Amino acid sequence: MRRTYLNRFLILGLAVLIGCAFGASLFAAGKKESAPAFPTKPIRLIVYTAPGGALDITARKFTEIAGKYTKATFVVENKAGAGGMVGWEYVLSQPADGYTLMAVTKTLIANLVATDSKIDPFSLDWIAFLINDPECIITGKKNKVKTAQDIFADAKARPGQQIWVAPPGVDEVMTYKVWTKAGITGKYVPYDSGAQAMAAVIGGQAEVYVGNPADIQGKPDLMIAALSATKRLPQFPDVPTFKELGLEGLDEESMWRGFAVKKGTPDSIVAWYDDLFAKVNQDPDWRQFFEKNGMELVHYKRDKFNQMIKNELQDFKTYLKK
Repeated sequence: MRRTYLNRFLILGLAVLIGCAFGASLFAAGKKESAPAFPTKPIRLIVYTAPGGALDITARKFTEIAGKYTKATFVVENKAGAGGMVGWEYVLSQPADGYTLMAVTKTLIANLVATDSKIDPFSLDWIAFLINDPECIITGKKNKVKTAQDIFADAKARPGQQIWVAPPGVDEVMTYKVWTKAGITGKYVPYDSGAQAMAAVIGGQAEVYVGNPADIQGKPDLMIAALSATKRLPQFPDVPTFKELGLEGLDEESMWRGFAVKKGTPDSIVAWYDDLFAKVNQDPDWRQFFEKNGMELVHYKRDKFNQMIKNELQDFKTYLKK
């Protein structure tokens, strides 16, 4: 009898212990589920250019549209200098916790290569490619050389004498690519800004400016002679593509824009951004704002974007090292 009571006591005790353990696990799970979700504080959006430029406008438009889909607070901070390296290094100095987001462009990669920077290109995780802004060649309406046919004919008649202008980097590389594909040569003259370079074309000091369609806004003396696209853009129906002109392999040249975070940012936070970027990409106000200037709006996530960065690093090394 005594043994029976002892056994019952042990069984009861074991049941109590199991119940306590089960309750503790439920309590822990409940605490985990109720933990605050990202973000719980403002997110700093780093722009590596000065206020007022295309990237700055893009970043601020993003924060405006994002406000429709999240209660998160974004604070835009301009950290210009050294071709974007100042902003890049600042992002790397911050924790990989998702609270520092960087607005990025193709120029950042070009400058990394051109300056032989020691920064690891993949110290950033390139998580969202959103805007594809096609490269184009622009001429002066009052100049002798206007159309693409005029450009190529004049360049062949005056080998190495035709002047092409653009800021260094992406547009410089585009210059060399067009020359290679068209079988022509010229003189590339770098300018500190696109505005200065376009002024040279308007004034007749240069024949061609390399840039993007939005550059001619508010400049009635300029015209687009050709652009990079698989087919003509509805916004510029009279402008031929390079492919139409017989220049193969120039269909996807662009000044893209997107976003990156510090390498090591948790996947759950990247997923949060993925969801937000997808919503912004489909927003009608976002699309109307950029598409009117011929930009293609897409949403390439980290895997595709990081692979693109690898390809473009090699591209810039090939052309800029020449």
